[in-house]
Amino acid sequence: MFARRLPLWRSSATCKPWQMGLSLRHGWERCQAWSCRGVNTTAEQGQQVSMQQNQVLEELEMPVARRETENLFQERPETGNQYLEDALLRSYLKAHLPPKVLEEVSQDLERFGNRLLTEVQPLGWECELNPPVFRQYDAWGQRVDHIITCSAWKRMKEISAEEGLIAEAYERRYSNWSRVHQAVKLYLFSTTSGGFNCPLAMTDGAAKVIESLGTPASLKNAFDHLTSRDPKKFWTSGQWMTERRGGSDVANGTETVARKQPHGTYRLYGFKWFTSAADSDVTLTLARIADAEGHVKQGSSGLSLFFLKVRDEDKKLNNIRVQRLKDKLGTRQMATAELWLDGAEAELISAEGRGVASISNMLNITRIHNVIGAVASMRRMISLSREYALKRVVFGKLLKDHPLHMQTIARMEVQTRGAFLLLMEIARLLGLAETNMASEQDQLLLRLLVPVAKLYTGKQASATVIEAMECFGGQGYMEDTGLPVIVRDTLVLSIWEGTTNILSLDVLRSLTKSQGQVIAVFFSTVQKKIELASSTAELEPAVKQMRAAIGRLTQFIQGAGSKEAVTMELAARDFSYSLARIYAGALLIEHASRPDASAEDISAARRWCNQELCPVATEFKNSSYEAEESLMDSSLVYGSPPSTSRL
Repeated sequence: MFARRLPLWRSSATCKPWQMGLSLRHGWERCQAWSCRGVNTTAEQGQQVSMQQNQVLEELEMPVARRETENLFQERPETGNQYLEDALLRSYLKAHLPPKVLEEVSQDLERFGNRLLTEVQPLGWECELNPPVFRQYDAWGQRVDHIITCSAWKRMKEISAEEGLIAEAYERRYSNWSRVHQAVKLYLFSTTSGGFNCPLAMTDGAAKVIESLGTPASLKNAFDHLTSRDPKKFWTSGQWMTERRGGSDVANGTETVARKQPHGTYRLYGFKWFTSAADSDVTLTLARIADAEGHVKQGSSGLSLFFLKVRDEDKKLNNIRVQRLKDKLGTRQMATAELWLDGAEAELISAEGRGVASISNMLNITRIHNVIGAVASMRRMISLSREYALKRVVFGKLLKDHPLHMQTIARMEVQTRGAFLLLMEIARLLGLAETNMASEQDQLLLRLLVPVAKLYTGKQASATVIEAMECFGGQGYMEDTGLPVIVRDTLVLSIWEGTTNILSLDVLRSLTKSQGQVIAVFFSTVQKKIELASSTAELEPAVKQMRAAIGRLTQFIQGAGSKEAVTMELAARDFSYSLARIYAGALLIEHASRPDASAEDISAARRWCNQELCPVATEFKNSSYEAEESLMDSSLVYGSPPSTSRL
C-alpha cells in the first residue's frame, strides 16, 4: 500500500494528506508485515529497510505545514541520450550501413539525441500541458474559426524542418539507406515530440503521393515546401478521409462532392468528421466529382484525390468551417477537428475515379509511421522502467535485484526487439524501392509486411506500455509523471490507419492480388535468414522452432485453400499474427547470427521463438474457423438465436 501511495519523483511537488487516501503509518505497517512474511532479507538489506522506514516515520511525525514543504524522497528515472543508450539500434546500423554512411549517420544521431534531451523533451511536455484551443468567434461576433496552438507546438514544426525529418527521405543523400536514417530519427523523436510525429506522418505521406505522381508542375511548389529544411518554408499536410460513416470504408462512406469550375479547379462540399492536424498548411482528401446534372458515381471507382491549401494568401480559411475540436483519449497535443467544406477550392491530382489507388502511397507511409510510433513507445517505457529499477528500493533491495521484476522487463524487451527489427526491415525495403534497387520479391515483401507490421506492433505497443506502467506501481498512474501520456498516445496506434481486423483483411488481399507469389517470397526469405544461423549452436533450438512453424503455416494454407472463403476471413487475424511472429523471429535469428552478436541477441532470438509462432495453425486444428463456430460467435455475443433488435 505504501509503495502505491507515495510519489516517486524528486521534484518540487508536495504530498498533501488529503491526497493520500489512507493513513501512511497504517500502510507502512501492512507493507512491513507483507515484507516480513514474503521476503528474506540480509542484515544489510534489513538496515536499508529500517533507514527508509525511519525516514517515512519521521515525515509522519512532522507538522503538516512543514511536511508540505519537504521534497519527495523517491528518485525519478533519468534517461540520457536515446541513441547512445539503444544498443540494439546501434548494432543494427553497424551491421547494415556502409562504413562511410554509418560514420556520418552515427554522428548525426548522437547530436540529435543530445538535442532531444535538452530541447525537444521539455517542448514536448509543454505541448501536453497546453493543448490546442478552438476560438470560433472574435470579440465582435465575427466568426474566425481560429485553432490556437502553443508556442512549443510551433517550435516543434521548426525543429522538424531543421532536422530534415521529412527532407531526409527525399534528398536521398545516402541513397537507399536514407529511409533507414529518417526512420531512426523519427523513432528517436516520437515519444518526446509532443504529438508532432502525427502531422509528420501525413506530411511524409503527402510528399510520397506527389512524388509518385511524377511531381507535376502544379504540385512542385507544394512538394518543395513539404520537404524543406527551412522552418520558414516548411509545410505540414493533413489527410482528410474520415467522414460521418467512418474511416476505413471510404468507398461507401465518402459523401464529399467536387464541382468543377470554369478555370479548371474544383470546389469541394462535404463534412470531414475526423481531420488530424487540422492546423496543417495543406491536405489531401477524397471526393466524388459531380457531373453536369449534379450526379456522382458511388463506390471506390467514383472517388478522386484532391490537393487543397487550408488557408488562402491572406491566411483566411479556404471556405472551410471548423465545427469543433475532437475530445480524444490521447494525442491531445494535436488539433483534430470536424470540418465543413463549403466550396473549398481544390486541385484534382489523380485520374478521375482513381483516388483510392493514388492515396494508397500515403496510407503506406502513414502506416510505417504508425509502426515507428509503436516501437518508439515500447522502447521509451522500457528505458524508463529499466532506469527506475536501478533506483527504487522495495522490500529491502533494488527492483533490479528482484528476479520476477527483471523477468517482466526482459519479456517486454524481447517483444520490443522483434518489433524494432520488423520496423527496420520495412524501412530498408522502402529505401530499396524508392531508389529503383528493389527486386520484384522485395516489392512484394514490402506490400505484405507494411500491414502485418502495422497491425501487430500496434497491439504489441498497447500491451507493453500498460505492462511497463505497472513497473512504477501507483506512481505510473499519476499524470504529472508523464507516463499516462505515453500510454494514452500509444492506444491509438491499433486504431489509426486501419484497425487490426481491417488490416488483417488487407493482408489477405495482398495474397490474392499477387496470386500467391507474396507468400512464396515470404517463405523463401524466412528460410534464407534462418539458414544464416546454421553454424551457431546456441541458435539451434530457435531455428528448429522456426522450421516447425513454417511447416505448420504451410499446412494451414494448403488446408484452408480447400475450405470456403469464410474460413480465411475468420483466420485473417491469427494468420497475420503468425506472419508477424515468424518473420520477426527470422530477423532476430539473422541479427543473432552476426559474428559480433551478443549473448543478449542470442537470448532474445531464442526467447522470441519459444512463444506460439503460428497461432493460426493451432486454431485451424481446433476448428475455430468453421462456419458453425462463426454462428456460435454470434450466439455468444447476442444469445441464441442472435438478436438484431439492439443493433
